[in-house]
Amino acid sequence: MAGSFRIAAAQYDIGFLENWANYEAKIARWVAEAAANGAKLLVFPEYFSMELPSLFSKEIYSSLDKQLEAMQQVLPDFFKLFEAQAKQHAAHIVAGSFPVRMEDGSYRNRSYLFYPDGRSDFQEKLQMTRFENEQWLIKAGDDIRVFDTDLGRIGINICYDSEFPMIARKQVEAGADLILVPSCTDTLAGYWRVRIGCQARALENQCYVVQSPTVGEAPWSEAVDVNTGSAAIYTPVDRGFPDNGVLAIGEYGKTQWVYGDVDLANIAKVRQDGQVFNYRDWPSQFRCGNAG
Repeated sequence: MAGSFRIAAAQYDIGFLENWANYEAKIARWVAEAAANGAKLLVFPEYFSMELPSLFSKEIYSSLDKQLEAMQQVLPDFFKLFEAQAKQHAAHIVAGSFPVRMEDGSYRNRSYLFYPDGRSDFQEKLQMTRFENEQWLIKAGDDIRVFDTDLGRIGINICYDSEFPMIARKQVEAGADLILVPSCTDTLAGYWRVRIGCQARALENQCYVVQSPTVGEAPWSEAVDVNTGSAAIYTPVDRGFPDNGVLAIGEYGKTQWVYGDVDLANIAKVRQDGQVFNYRDWPSQFRCGNAG
């Protein structure tokens, strides 16, 4: 496991691309900027890939169904791009999420992790929002996974997943000290739901949690027309960490990277000698009974 390392969490703007070269250039600029600032782990938001339908006709990018189908054409190029960027900059990159078509024709919301050595892996979203269930018809994944990296063991909670404590709990019980949360929310309340979930997961598990949202407006897109939030790196609320549990947070709604230096060894320390033992004391053996 590495010692201290820098995380970059994106507040990523959904743009209108027109051609693939524009997308390649945009991603290269984002990654190069984070790498130049010393980041070894880069986190992009959920559905940041939904600017890719702008490569196609209005008939396609204006249709929820047609845009998902069209995006499969560029998935191989998406892979090659992020594999190359991770290798070039010797960084781990969480490429937000991409709706991937399965063999049965259904879609899964999949977050890919690209390693510096060219490998890749993924976590699928497990809890679907009403929009995904009722309008997009994107299905939930099945597996809660953790990923071994040179930086340490990490887990990924995709947006709404962060609001369900047992997902992150199973990941930290499997050894993850860092939970990454790519998010995409279109209301202030939605952003705060995910943010509160992230901070609660950091508190109760005494771990780091990183949120990365899409920001800005894309009126041409029915899927991601409004995007709200701030990227942040959250910590345990205990000795050796910020009193408010916020290591770093971005300016609300601004397109930017948010940086923070973390050391996963500090997680073991606070779990062993913290002011409280949230991680150790889970679950408390309380029982509800009838009053006499």
